[in-house]
Amino acid sequence: MDVRLRYRGRELTDEDITFIRELIAAHPEASRRALSAILCQAWDWRQPNGQLCDMVCRGLMLALHRAGWIELPARRQVSRNNVVARRRPAAIPVDESPLRAKLSRIRPLRIRQVRRGEDEALFDSLLEEHHYLAYTRPVGEHLKYLVEAKGRPIACLTWSSAPRHLGPRDRYIGWSGEARRRNIRYLAYNSRFLILPWVEVRHLASHLLGRVAQVLPADWEQLYAHPIYYLETFVDPARFAGTCYRAANWKVLGLTTGRGKDAPTRRPTRSKKQVLGYPLTADFRERLAEVS
Repeated sequence: MDVRLRYRGRELTDEDITFIRELIAAHPEASRRALSAILCQAWDWRQPNGQLCDMVCRGLMLALHRAGWIELPARRQVSRNNVVARRRPAAIPVDESPLRAKLSRIRPLRIRQVRRGEDEALFDSLLEEHHYLAYTRPVGEHLKYLVEAKGRPIACLTWSSAPRHLGPRDRYIGWSGEARRRNIRYLAYNSRFLILPWVEVRHLASHLLGRVAQVLPADWEQLYAHPIYYLETFVDPARFAGTCYRAANWKVLGLTTGRGKDAPTRRPTRSKKQVLGYPLTADFRERLAEVS
């Protein structure tokens, strides 16, 4: 049977498209959001944690609509652009007195995953106030780690879903396109790393990368019901040398193209970033190459 469309690892045939048309006709009063939920339930299309793949399904139906294969009802509301219209996290005062010490003198460190916890607002506030990119709500699956020493916050790390296409990473792993589509969820991307500006502790950054890499897989599996086998990040070489990542045994894989994930042309539109990776298991390539 001919495949009409491939979308986020799912293949759509003529029979599938006919089914969606009939589903839309059977629910003439349903909104686009409601139709995507109904289709997910009909196909039992779920995330590993059991939640419906509602957002992905909505994107699939929109792609079919734009291609002329189905006719969706008119939009009932315009989606809010969270990047443009976001509300800034409220500032939460903390002790900003200088902390200059040897790493051994501030141990033990307290490293906590705070997403959906009472200190998530503090985490967001610290990123908003002190990270050069400010706070942006992570996309997809994500975790947030707050690090404290002597009862004071000293660092923040955010881990989120990995970019779908990344040339240096894909070549390093050596997976096929199909394997990448199926297994991209087994990667986590370090999207924010902040040592608070009043903290001066040698080797702290590389130490934290190593510590968090030890606890991240179990925390991720507990929340999202699937493992992760590989970590990655970008470093802007115009701003940073990436020394702490290399000291923590991360591998430099190459540079991004500078085109971004949605560039309409093949011309660079932003600065090129250094790509670094860190395998969590010795057999990460075999695990990420599986397509069955």
